[in-house]
Amino acid sequence: MDKRGVPVTINGAMGEGGGQILRTSLALSLCSGKPFRIINLRSRRKKPGFRHQHLVCVNAAAKIGGARIEGATLGSQELVFTPTTIRPGHYHFDIGTAGSTALVLQSVLPALLIANRPSTLRLEGGTHNPFAPTFDFLQQVFLPIINRMGPKVEACLERPGYYPKGRGRLSVTIQPAKKLRAFCLHERGKIRERRVTATVAGLPRDIARREIGVIGQKLGWGEECLYIKEEPADMGPGNIVTIEIKSEYISEVFTGFGERGIRAETVADKAAKAALRYLDAGVPVCDHLADQLLLPFALAGSGSYNTLKPSSHTRTNSEVLKLFMDIGISMDRISKDIWQITLSQA
Repeated sequence: MDKRGVPVTINGAMGEGGGQILRTSLALSLCSGKPFRIINLRSRRKKPGFRHQHLVCVNAAAKIGGARIEGATLGSQELVFTPTTIRPGHYHFDIGTAGSTALVLQSVLPALLIANRPSTLRLEGGTHNPFAPTFDFLQQVFLPIINRMGPKVEACLERPGYYPKGRGRLSVTIQPAKKLRAFCLHERGKIRERRVTATVAGLPRDIARREIGVIGQKLGWGEECLYIKEEPADMGPGNIVTIEIKSEYISEVFTGFGERGIRAETVADKAAKAALRYLDAGVPVCDHLADQLLLPFALAGSGSYNTLKPSSHTRTNSEVLKLFMDIGISMDRISKDIWQITLSQA
């Protein structure tokens, strides 16, 4: 807690104005011990204020941080969160809907990375959601970078949970580090593996066949890179297509989500365009990962990485970080579609 015990005040309508402001604030509050008060939470959304997913994040953070909370009710646009101390241990959080397990993890993982003993988390809900990191992204992209910073985090998918049903399960084990280790990530190195996997659960195999066909053609990848995976019908209905690019220094994952009324070719085309932009730019870090690396790099005290043009999500996240920490964050354009994000002690 800061010297006066006065909460950090956050306008939830700032910048991008979404739920990430809340999740970043929860994580930083746990790590710093500073209480915060957020107002206008998601005020510009169609359904403003707290939704069920956000309440799960708050309650999970409160348990791990021994926090007192005020205002955490469905539809509320204000919250006061006052943590005491990080309490590592064994936790089970069930979202109860298809809400993203990865977003709950975002709220509590940073604090557990620097706790004084190991933790395990069991999370139930959605594991492959639109507008949230998928389990594949967590396991293959995000957590390997976290592990390079000193902790040892392992995630295991027990059952996938596709939108809109959910019912997925994953477990996470966390061996913390006394301090996160800073580093720079400016090159991705040679590409070592390329893979496209179209997954269907309770849906026709032809959907997956059409998706891998589109992506293979657009990326110029041969059949040896293209795979179809069929999950049991009771896990569906669900459809995702995942593009994996494993390079010398980093891996990246791009995902398209099937939706009712959206053609398989459209789903595949969108994912292929995102992968092509990344490949053409030659950067190691895509725009989604750039957003998620801000917080751990800030906790490490410094670091930098090359990425695509920062999104409004990323810029908003950086402003929330600076409310809690004395950290300098610069975002500099190097060339047409290459930017460098640098964090340093203010």
